[in-house]
Amino acid sequence: MGTEVGQAPAWRRAARLFTAPARPGEVGPLRWDLGFYLACLAFALPTALVAEFYGYRVWGNFATVAYGFGAAHSGYLLLSARRGRAPRGLLGSRWCGIAAVALLAMIIPLALLVIRRLTGVDWLITPGSWAAQPEVWVIERSADLLLRHGTPYVDVTALDRAPEVNDYTPYGPVMTVFGLPRALFGGTPLTNALTDARWMFALAAVACVLGTLKLLKWPKVPVGAAQLAVACPLTALTWAVAGPDLAIVGLLVLSCALAATGRVAWSGLVLALVVSAKLIVAPAAAVLAVLVLVRRGRGLDWAALGRFAAALVATTAAVHLPVYLVDPAAFVEHVFRFPLGMGVVRSPAASPLPGHLIAETGPLGQVAAFALVGAAAVAMVVWLVRRPPANGSAALLRIAVGLGALILLTPATRYGYLVYPLVLLGAHLAFRVAEVPAAPPAQQSSPTSS
Repeated sequence: MGTEVGQAPAWRRAARLFTAPARPGEVGPLRWDLGFYLACLAFALPTALVAEFYGYRVWGNFATVAYGFGAAHSGYLLLSARRGRAPRGLLGSRWCGIAAVALLAMIIPLALLVIRRLTGVDWLITPGSWAAQPEVWVIERSADLLLRHGTPYVDVTALDRAPEVNDYTPYGPVMTVFGLPRALFGGTPLTNALTDARWMFALAAVACVLGTLKLLKWPKVPVGAAQLAVACPLTALTWAVAGPDLAIVGLLVLSCALAATGRVAWSGLVLALVVSAKLIVAPAAAVLAVLVLVRRGRGLDWAALGRFAAALVATTAAVHLPVYLVDPAAFVEHVFRFPLGMGVVRSPAASPLPGHLIAETGPLGQVAAFALVGAAAVAMVVWLVRRPPANGSAALLRIAVGLGALILLTPATRYGYLVYPLVLLGAHLAFRVAEVPAAPPAQQSSPTSS
């Protein structure tokens, strides 16, 4: 069994395209940029025209402009490189397209949708009028329920009407934290706008990015990494209309950075918060545990693994037990039964991904889909045992692949969850740059006398 600090040759060759800067006259990275923005544009334009949700259409209009600019700018840089010219200033930088996406497809749509939300149409069964996706309202409501009743979960069997999907809070107790500002300070148009949960998700995501970069000693982030993690449509769309997945994946990357830099107890604590917000990322615990165990490369570090596991278990218990004891049945119904499709109301989560399409073929298809999930889990375990990750980038690659397989093969899932592997792959590329040892300074030869 050997630890892996690099990647398979094929992935390493592909990674160079993402991480290498475009040198004068070099067109490879610029071709990637052009293809990336054209693919993003192909997603944004139909979203603007035919999306079911109001927020999606608003985002699509702004994103079409942003990705269109990115494609045009990349084409300009590509033509300039072929002609042997090197544009100067901001327009000569590959970061120009990412800046356009951040402004036009993330910040401005979010601000406009927060203001539009003050019209109060969230809870109507009219997706064409929603300025925020249901998860935003549900998380804010869960915080209000926690303050009033000590639990964010309602007993759906005790309602004076038939329960419906939006009665559920299919998240762990930690997710409620993002709704607390609105529950505590909302009530007026101004405070409602300032405490929209999407701002809290965005702030948490940004804080996690800054914390991770600090732990990695501020590496020079490759443009390709930023494109995958920040500028891709799933990230930008999630930022504007929902946001919880970005906060969760940000915390997950931070936990990995803590583990990779030897802060194993803090890593376990942060990972416990991640899992206690959304169970979909629970498989990451196995990868980070292996990273902690083998990170030093001088034998297995069982003491570090013990500190990591103790922090993970203790924090998880401290977060869950108080809420569970208030209403155990409601806790299990919301957090476990509903996401698994076993609740009083069936989860509507479904996207035309392979697992869902296979399961829809009938009973045999459902068995086949779960068999594929099991096979993927076994393959991940074999990968971890045979090639345990010895650094953060290797761990992130495994988490990205594992979560990607889970999302693609699980019968009840959403395509928006693919934001997890995309962000993790972008973070993987940034970690790779940070892990490259610095070149030793050139030694100056001492003058000799003749």
